Amino acid sequence: MVDDERWKARFRAAGMSLPRWARDAPSHSIYRSNVTGTWEIYTWDRDTGERRQVTDRPNGTWIGTIDRSGEWVWWFADTDGDEFGVWKRVPFGAEEGAESVPAVAGLEPSYPAGLCLGRTGLAVVGRTTEDGNTIHLCQAGAEPEVLYHHAEDAHVAAMSRGESLIAIGHSEHGDSRHMALRVVRPDGTTVADLWDGPGKGVHAAGFAPVEGDSRLLVNHERRGRDEMLIWDPVVGTEQEIVLDLPGEIGAAWYPDGTALLIAHSHEARDELYRYDLATGSLTAIETPRGVIGGADVRPDGTIEYSWSSAAEPPVIRSTSGEVVLTPPGPPAPPSVPIEDVWVDGPGGRIHALVSRPEGDRPFPTVFDVHGGPTAQDDDSFRPAVAAWVDHGFAVVRVNYRGSTGYGSEWRDAIEGRVGLTELEDIKAVRDWAVSSGLADPERLVLTGGSWG
Repeated sequence: MVDDERWKARFRAAGMSLPRWARDAPSHSIYRSNVTGTWEIYTWDRDTGERRQVTDRPNGTWIGTIDRSGEWVWWFADTDGDEFGVWKRVPFGAEEGAESVPAVAGLEPSYPAGLCLGRTGLAVVGRTTEDGNTIHLCQAGAEPEVLYHHAEDAHVAAMSRGESLIAIGHSEHGDSRHMALRVVRPDGTTVADLWDGPGKGVHAAGFAPVEGDSRLLVNHERRGRDEMLIWDPVVGTEQEIVLDLPGEIGAAWYPDGTALLIAHSHEARDELYRYDLATGSLTAIETPRGVIGGADVRPDGTIEYSWSSAAEPPVIRSTSGEVVLTPPGPPAPPSVPIEDVWVDGPGGRIHALVSRPEGDRPFPTVFDVHGGPTAQDDDSFRPAVAAWVDHGFAVVRVNYRGSTGYGSEWRDAIEGRVGLTELEDIKAVRDWAVSSGLADPERLVLTGGSWG
């Protein structure tokens, strides 16, 4: 018998995002939670412990941020989740139900294309409409100015702490899957461009959080996978961060700009490291085996991160050993751990994740195909997968060619063969599942969402 309350409780358990804090007022934080039934934006005053709900809309609110001063919470007001709307803002600490006001007067609704907020009230707002992609410079009390416009995809990616440099990701070369970077000044003059050529993208990951520092952390794929470099567009230098780690690399700055928090993704799981820029030393940061949904360094050097595994529900942890924050209500019941399977396919070895129920093989089996396609299935908690397992189904999830996490060649292999390459890999794993005795060929289910 299936315990109906157990699998339903996983869906009913409230979730929350990793809190983000104001850089100049780190006691002021915001996060997203679905405790009311829809995802909404909340504030958290770490000094008092008070939490307040900022947004309350029938279909929820997904995008929000806090300015550097910690005085204002910005959120994107679309219509019923259509992703087309305007930015609004409300003071941090405002009473629940306080009315938010348009954040920038004079900007018509659009799709969001990035947002950078300064300390002085400066906002750099990216917008996408049928007329193309526009980035506006918005000063308090002044009309928005056009900083950049192009028909091809573009977004505002980063702004330096001193607000004198703005990084723009663009695809003027015509390939929005592999973007280039341009750093400009607030007057629109170009400081420098960075592009690694056809088929290789670069993406800004933030300026150094130090006054007067022009170093920009950049994600690149020069060697066929995600790695990091530090680019100084003013001086004209580049420092590649070469690490002896398999898989893909992301990074963020430590608050003093002397080190990087390295996020290492390999075979559907994540790890954290500290990389010292002066010595080049790499130090592992102890975290449980599983997936890290986000991580950031507090001013005192501790790291807060969101974590889960296929067997254990999400939690917001700190390297201090504490649980940082939990949503109201009971946690989700646990599930079963995943098993890793590697299958030879037409384009190379395919990584698949198997969740196995109790009982004897062969099982009725669900093939759950992820969306994206620039995404991946991983060792994180999935209530829907757990529900299938509770009902006696095995679940197989395939990181087909087109998935992220296995290098740029694997990710880009679907180009020109959309809908064919992915299915070849899924079929190869399906054949393995049947021949190995895991799956009953007469009881197979194919499901997925979006691209899947």
